[in-house]
Amino acid sequence: MTLPRLTESPLVRSAGFSYFPIAFVARLPFAMMVVGVLTLVVAERDSVALGGLNSAVAGIGTALAGPLLGAAADRFGQRRVLVPLGLLNAVLLGSFVLVVRSSAPDLAVLALSVLIGATAPQVAPLSRTRLVAIIRSKVQPHRREKLLNGTMAYESAADEMVFIVGPFLVGALATAIAPWVAIAGAAALTAVFVTAFALHPTGRLQPGTAEQHADRAPARELARLPLMTVVVGTLGVGLFFGATLTSLTGFLADGGDGDRAGLLYGVMGIGSAALALGSAVLPQRFTLRARWLVFGAVLLAAAIGYATARSEAGLIVALAILGLGIGPTLVTLYSLAATLSPAGRSATTMTMLGSAVVVGQAVASALTGAVVDSSGPTTALALPAVAAALVLVCGVAHRAPAQLPVAQDRELVSA
Repeated sequence: MTLPRLTESPLVRSAGFSYFPIAFVARLPFAMMVVGVLTLVVAERDSVALGGLNSAVAGIGTALAGPLLGAAADRFGQRRVLVPLGLLNAVLLGSFVLVVRSSAPDLAVLALSVLIGATAPQVAPLSRTRLVAIIRSKVQPHRREKLLNGTMAYESAADEMVFIVGPFLVGALATAIAPWVAIAGAAALTAVFVTAFALHPTGRLQPGTAEQHADRAPARELARLPLMTVVVGTLGVGLFFGATLTSLTGFLADGGDGDRAGLLYGVMGIGSAALALGSAVLPQRFTLRARWLVFGAVLLAAAIGYATARSEAGLIVALAILGLGIGPTLVTLYSLAATLSPAGRSATTMTMLGSAVVVGQAVASALTGAVVDSSGPTTALALPAVAAALVLVCGVAHRAPAQLPVAQDRELVSA
């Protein structure tokens, strides 16, 4: 898409061109958190298992707090939630560097990891919420569906790039300078760019009138089976991320090159980002459910190839192919979530998916780290295939509705 055509988009005109780079950089610390914690703890405390456990408890903090923060944003507006949360998270990240490098007990490190996860600003789902709100209020009804699909493709591609670039930055900084620099950098990015994202004009999301609160779907609508299969499928994507990165770290660490894991992991982002963006131009007859099954199968097949690789070159090839499956799968899951989100629960729904990715990544990091320590890194290479199988099983179990839920459909077509 050319720059003139991009600036003609009603979404870009309404959000402002500066919004997109700010939102992209603001979500980087979230992607760096789990990997940075893992890398720093492994380097300073000399234990892959402990590093994975810290990543896991950070994910637990996110799991407990993420949907609650999304609900708070739905009710009180994003600015009131994001500004204090981002500043607190930046302070905790900075403190984590000092605590890990000190003689503090492992329990203190674990407790701080929980707090870091609980206060992590989930910029990605809140960005989706803002853009969907703009589409519903500023775009003519006949253009909304196409623009919504393209927006979800862009947001998912941005997420995918961030979850690749984040570990890549961690690996690059750890290799070039020191592992603690990545966490310190994440703290600085959080303080500056999350605050900028929160204060951007698009962040003026009002809690809503009493009438709008009355129209909000009850919380139990979030537990409907179609939406829950999407959430669990997204959890599988997170498990895949965590198992892949930790098994790769363990395999390379066995040869003394563990700090290079983030660099090799970045190979997966090439095809992933390209196909994630390309999802916007896929024909509508290639339904979201069909895409989930097709690209989930590609992911599983490539993960099996990754499990059988026994050389660095073989892992690089497998990682490149894995990117062809994971990018469009993530686009599909978020597009389905946008379609199935109950009325007035958009931020909650999106933070559920964001939390699922991080929780899956963290839990898989802990389990894979334990497998690396107990059974060896080559055994751990099989775990991403287990996660990919979960993603595909959820795709089979999912039953996409024939039409949007009534409340959601009314909100989409209203002027």
